[in-house]
Amino acid sequence: MTALLSCKKNQSIPEESDKNHALNPKNTASTSVVPGSNFRVVGYMPSWAGAVNQIQFSKLTHVNYAFILPNANGTLQGVPGPSKLTSLVSAGHAAGVKVLIAVGGWNDGNDSAFEALAQNASTRNTFVTALVNLVNQYGLDGVDIDWEYPENSTAGNFTLLMQQLSTAMHNNGKLLSAAVVASNGTSIQTAVFNVVDYLNLMAYDGGGANHSTYTFASNSITYWQGRGLSKAKTTLGVPFYGRSSSSYVDYKDILAQGGNPNSDTFGNVGYNGIPTIKSKTNLAYDEAGGIMIWDLNADATGANSLLTAIDQVVVQRVNAPSIPYGTIISLKGVNDRYVTTKNGASGMICTDLTVEDPERFTVIDAGGGKVALRSQGKYVSSENGTKAITCTRTTIGDWEKFDWIVNADGQVALRGNNGKFVSSENGTKAMTCTRDAADAWEYFRINQ
Repeated sequence: MTALLSCKKNQSIPEESDKNHALNPKNTASTSVVPGSNFRVVGYMPSWAGAVNQIQFSKLTHVNYAFILPNANGTLQGVPGPSKLTSLVSAGHAAGVKVLIAVGGWNDGNDSAFEALAQNASTRNTFVTALVNLVNQYGLDGVDIDWEYPENSTAGNFTLLMQQLSTAMHNNGKLLSAAVVASNGTSIQTAVFNVVDYLNLMAYDGGGANHSTYTFASNSITYWQGRGLSKAKTTLGVPFYGRSSSSYVDYKDILAQGGNPNSDTFGNVGYNGIPTIKSKTNLAYDEAGGIMIWDLNADATGANSLLTAIDQVVVQRVNAPSIPYGTIISLKGVNDRYVTTKNGASGMICTDLTVEDPERFTVIDAGGGKVALRSQGKYVSSENGTKAITCTRTTIGDWEKFDWIVNADGQVALRGNNGKFVSSENGTKAMTCTRDAADAWEYFRINQ
């Protein structure tokens, strides 16, 4: 099992177990950052740090209050900061955000308490009853289990516990989630997938300072979905903290010390800056049901906020015009001529009067809300704006990805990875990807 340093109840070591929600049909309607979106944005709120009035509720769908601890006999220890929890529930519900209680976290002896209470029906009953009473007492929306971590020898007991909790929570219209390791989580049996609303993939602390790369996140999603976890129940965890080989630093403190919000390293500390967080949000939007954060208190404010970066991507993806993925189209320029690939023999040009194979393009989903255009088995390339665009590539790289931008008249502009727009050049020469803005020559009519 990957040794992840997850949810720690320790002010000197940032928490890392983050959670999300996939709703059970018995639950009330899901909140959403953008109306009509089912994408979850879940943040942890530590009991020992941060103020409720500093939470950007409008950019969240769920908040997990961390943590309450279990006892070996199935009872619960006292709620840390009960007035803070009460305030969180009140403010969260006023903003349409669901609030859950996170149980466990990374604490000395915590896993042994879970092991003891899960091993027999009596203590499991006590534990489930205690959580139901707690949820009702505070008006919570569910429970997030942070048993870090079950061993293979306790896998069966973990499954039994989650099954019993699922019945109790869902019968009361409440949510149940669990935090899991990024990969190699064989102690989480596949039977658990059916009883939780979602699993939170702790895709961080992968080893050393560079602990939470995009590749690590992608591999985590691949691992769990490869075992049968559905896309809807997959929640990708991202860190709002950095780490070196021996220390943990809040993102806001990294910036206060001179770190760059657009970088992923500062000295010997590795973290996720705004570009990486946006890339991971696009990944989660394409391949998962949501994104979760450890932790909200570690975020910066204003334009450097990582939560704001997440929200910007979600808003952009939800509001993006419908893209006709998988369909075959033609592109007609302002000169009433069609774009042709010239069969890959030279740069593409906008001069043809009729549509045949070289003028037909299949719209391919290139991920992250971007498209690729394929004609006769080859992909259109922007050539990064260094020369005329071509249709000669056999695979999709960055130069073969475009933003699909629709104007009020339904015409489409294509923006390359270099931030420039494709231009028909009014049919006077080979097409380029060099324009800073989209005007008449940069817009195309589809199938006309």
